[in-house]
Amino acid sequence: MKIINQGNHQYYLFKISYLLLAIIAILIIHSKPTTSQEVENEREFDYSEESEKGPEHWGELHEEWEACKNGEMQSPIDLLHKRVEVVSKLGKLKRCYKPSNAILKNRGHDISLQWIGGGAGSVKINGTDYELQQCHWHSPSEHTINGKRFDLEMHLVHLSPDHSLVNRIKVTGIMFRIGRPDPFLSELEKEIMSIADSKENITVGVVDPRHIKMWDREYYYRYMGSLTVPPCTEGVLWTISKRIRTVSKKQVELLRTAVHDHAERNARPLQSLNAREIHLYDPNFRGHDVDALDKSHY
Repeated sequence: MKIINQGNHQYYLFKISYLLLAIIAILIIHSKPTTSQEVENEREFDYSEESEKGPEHWGELHEEWEACKNGEMQSPIDLLHKRVEVVSKLGKLKRCYKPSNAILKNRGHDISLQWIGGGAGSVKINGTDYELQQCHWHSPSEHTINGKRFDLEMHLVHLSPDHSLVNRIKVTGIMFRIGRPDPFLSELEKEIMSIADSKENITVGVVDPRHIKMWDREYYYRYMGSLTVPPCTEGVLWTISKRIRTVSKKQVELLRTAVHDHAERNARPLQSLNAREIHLYDPNFRGHDVDALDKSHY
């Protein structure tokens, strides 16, 4: 008959319990939503200048939204060419997107397409892979170019899986003017209409982010900023295409009427640039004046 030493048995139970608690704590730390994530329930704020929940008051609504009021690297900004440094060293964006299952969400002030499980691929910048998480739209555009505002702005939000990085968020911005319909939005119109004025989320099946018209060897702006919605987290690496795409008036109206805030716009006001640098990538730059690019791609 096997005899169990009661003291040893309790000691091993204690060690196992301690290890389990440590594992649970680690999982909680890594799974807990952080201030790097955009607010999913957008009923907590709005875009009205007269509202107590409007942009001027975002930083007062929650302690963790303090950056919205006191941050020094806030977005969006005016991409003013006299503040731009033209460079050729940034290089082409190395995108490796792929089809993946996605969910369409009506978040209250915008429509968000969210890919599931990081399966939509990534973009590589300076040797770091940033996985594509979701995209959403703002109208009118949040960023401006030389003071010019456009009809729509699309944001593709990426997140690096490397938790050791200080700045893990990367956002790609694409601006649109009224014209021919945007093919990618055309693929989603029926689904967007199905969640109009509701808080429902629907699975839309496989969506290919490679269908988003982007650039291979085009000019783009690069600067360090923040999320444009609460909690306004700073340290976001922004890449904004200088090429302006087209979208139909009907598509812009659909994105606004589909959400249930009944607002005419969901664009945050421009923020101060402060001492930040803005770079404009030009693969052919040989020292010519940035003003020579003003009429290109508009």
